[in-house]
Amino acid sequence: MHNRSTLPLVLTLVAAQFVVMLDSSILNVALPSIAADLDLTPVGTAWVLNAYFLSFGALLLISGRAADVFGRRRMFLIGAGVLVVGSLIGGFATGELQLIAARLTQGAGAAMLSPAAMSVILSRFTGPARARAMSGWGAASTVGGAVGVTVGGLLTAVLGWQSVLFVTAAVALAIGVAGWALVPPAEAGARRPFDATGASLVTAAALAVVFAVLSAPHRGLISVEVIASAAIAIACLIGFVFVERRSSDAILPPSVLRDARVAGGIAVNLLGGAARIACFVLVALLLQQVLQYGPGLAGLAMLPTSLAGFAVSLLVLPRALNRLGPQRVVVIGLLLLVVAHLMLATVDNGDFYVLRVLPALVIAAAGVALSFTPTTLVIAEGIAAHNAGVSSGLASATAQIGGAIGIAVFGALDAASRAVVLEAGGTAMAAAEAGLQAAQLAAAATAAAAVVVALLTLPALTPPRARRGQAVPVEAET
Repeated sequence: MHNRSTLPLVLTLVAAQFVVMLDSSILNVALPSIAADLDLTPVGTAWVLNAYFLSFGALLLISGRAADVFGRRRMFLIGAGVLVVGSLIGGFATGELQLIAARLTQGAGAAMLSPAAMSVILSRFTGPARARAMSGWGAASTVGGAVGVTVGGLLTAVLGWQSVLFVTAAVALAIGVAGWALVPPAEAGARRPFDATGASLVTAAALAVVFAVLSAPHRGLISVEVIASAAIAIACLIGFVFVERRSSDAILPPSVLRDARVAGGIAVNLLGGAARIACFVLVALLLQQVLQYGPGLAGLAMLPTSLAGFAVSLLVLPRALNRLGPQRVVVIGLLLLVVAHLMLATVDNGDFYVLRVLPALVIAAAGVALSFTPTTLVIAEGIAAHNAGVSSGLASATAQIGGAIGIAVFGALDAASRAVVLEAGGTAMAAAEAGLQAAQLAAAATAAAAVVVALLTLPALTPPRARRGQAVPVEAET
């Protein structure tokens, strides 16, 4: 797959993304056990999951910039170390606040580790070699999220929920040791400014956006928390644009957003991220609340998703990228996500897993594999190589923010649909079926909207006339 001299490095970088995605989903199935053991409040239960996405989504862009300025190897090692510490704190947690703090720490470590690892790939590999390396990255992303559900369920059933966090710590430690040995040090070059003001503003904006989205289901759209967070996000974004226009080495130069690949890729990633990330959350609920599977069985039921995603990422994705290009592959992946969500929306209690659920999971895995990595490559194509950390952070951040928005919106639709059924005298099972059906249909519509945006904005998919007057690619300017 790779030159022998680079294979260990690629495997280490790919493993870093694996543990990041593993950590994002490994507590999904364990959450009911955690809530019962620690006597979590409903809001606390939600924030055990949300805290990871809050710090992860908010810190990705600034961490990518830090990797470009201070060194990718340095940020890789720091991220792995922070992830180990957060996982250990969580494993020994005895209360709600301690566990939430642990999840915030894990998210911060993941936000440092992921863009540092991806930026090494984007800066060191080109052409088919980059496609192969990023295919491995995509396999890790797909498999990590699905394996997290599987492993989390099995470990919780056999050893208790604490073991889930200790396993994460062990894996992160192993990756940190491998990174120390294999990730090359930064090459000597001109000293670059960190742009602390711009970094602070964009991080505060991302933090406020994610906090508003995650707070809305519990506090309501018209609440002090949500309105204040939205206002802070808008103010910080305005300040960020003002500062970046005057910066000699901006984190995200305004010219970048004039490139259709970057602007279109961001929009597609927000919508596609919502459909991708929500998929695993909704399937976990479907298996346990509609099909009535226990944590262990629900974890095993997700295993084919891991295998299918791994196979598609390694066997299909590299060839598709080389033959069709990332922009066309993105559309194929998103269309598969539309189909998968529509199929999952028809699943009811008593349906046969092999006939009704398994095919949808395989299609969903292919859709995730064929949409996430290609979207990242589309965005990276429009940003100069010396800003590989920023491009990887931007790609991951937009996907995570989109995922947070998707989970909040789809969750609200789920809750509203369940309430209607219960008020009409329906059973809890009927309410769960109606709620998850509404959420799956909304996810399908979101993926379909991402397809439309891609067709309208990405250069390789638009007619020649529509491409006239587009901005010169940023690489050509630098």
